[in-house]
Parts: sequence; structure tokens; C-alpha cells
Amino acid sequence: MHDPHGPFLGAKLILFAGPQLIVLRRDFKPGLVWPGYLDFPGGGREGDETPAHCALRETREELGLEIPETALRFVYRRVNGPKISWFYTADIGVGGERDVVFGDEGAGWLLMSPRAFIDAPDAIPHFRDILRQYLDGGAGDSSHPAA
Repeated sequence: MHDPHGPFLGAKLILFAGPQLIVLRRDFKPGLVWPGYLDFPGGGREGDETPAHCALRETREELGLEIPETALRFVYRRVNGPKISWFYTADIGVGGERDVVFGDEGAGWLLMSPRAFIDAPDAIPHFRDILRQYLDGGAGDSSHPAA
């Protein structure tokens, strides 16, 4: 496993509410990468926080959900040149979406099946691939894919 205290750009949370995913619709702001696309909660690192703390803080800011670190499961570490991103999953259970208090980042949030996210032409493409790999039983590191 890689050092969670090492350098990284950000972290994402593949967040389940039972069998459904809670996803965000990205803002349509000029200059934003993937404007209007479907996204997972998460974002950029602040200070010296770990990837898990980053994913949990961003989820709290974006969706108002307090998820314990013990609920996280490592899924993937994506290396894109010098950019490193961590992906986790957590399940807040059926009905957990009722506790969402949408923040001021993004154009909205929605529930959808994992298959619908994977098939959505407006979902961030590499996130679709990471979710597909996770659902197929894989986890790992894009620079050293799991066997």
C-alpha cells in the first residue's frame, strides 16, 4: 500500500446509499474541468490531510454527510503523471440520502444505479472505468494495476 501521507492531488468517494450511488453534477463554470459532468463527492487536498480525510471533508462540504473514517474502503489510487488521486467507497445504507444537505459546490446531486453511471455519456470517463473495475472486484493502483 502507498503512503497516504505522501503527495497527492485529491480524493474521491464512491458513495452508496444501499444499491444506489450518490453522485454530483459538476458546475458549468468556465475553466472548470469536466463542466456539467457526473462526478463523485470529493476534491482537492488541503494542507497535510490524508486522502481519507480529504474525501470525508469534501463529502461533508458538498453533501453535508458525516461519514466515519472506519466506513471507508480503499478502491483505487490513480496516477496521471505527477497527479495522484485516491478513491474510496462507503455505504450509508438505504435511505441515507435523506440526510443529504447539498452545499454550494456543483449544480446538484442525484441517486443513480452504478450501471447507469458507468453507461452515462456525461459521467467523467475515467471515473466510469474506476467504478467498473471496483464492481468487477478490482482495486489497486493505475501505475501498478491489480492482477
